[in-house]
Amino acid sequence: MKRLLFTLAISVVLSGAAYAAGDARSNTGCGLGTLLWEGRADNSTLFQAFQATTNGTSGSQTFGITSGTSECRQPSKFVQSEKLINFVQANMDNLAKDIAMGKGETLDTFAELLGVTQEQSSTANQKLQSNFGKIFTSEHVVVAEVIDNALTVLNS
Repeated sequence: MKRLLFTLAISVVLSGAAYAAGDARSNTGCGLGTLLWEGRADNSTLFQAFQATTNGTSGSQTFGITSGTSECRQPSKFVQSEKLINFVQANMDNLAKDIAMGKGETLDTFAELLGVTQEQSSTANQKLQSNFGKIFTSEHVVVAEVIDNALTVLNS
């Protein structure tokens, strides 16, 4: 019985090797494991398993994706979101004033960070202005709520 299981396991590993040949990164992604086993995993199912396990258990893959480290690329939308959050946080009062007026430099920058095109900006500004109370729901509204509420208004 043990011999049968051993033979079966070897068969699975060897048959998987044909699929694993090539770029290990496409199988395992980025992260600490990819860095540690770099160059040794392309044609090895075992080393790709080590790569994937290290990436998964160390938490380095998710950290690498959000920070752009460990040979991971940070998604451009993440960078844009970070800029948007920082901008709104630094300009909350001015943004509220500009949205209330339906125009202004702070509102223009906010709309641009939200992905509003130049052609859509006038319509978007009017929409935000007419829904001011839905965006700034209270004196204690937080940055994330302002952004979410503005997106909801623009997408409705």
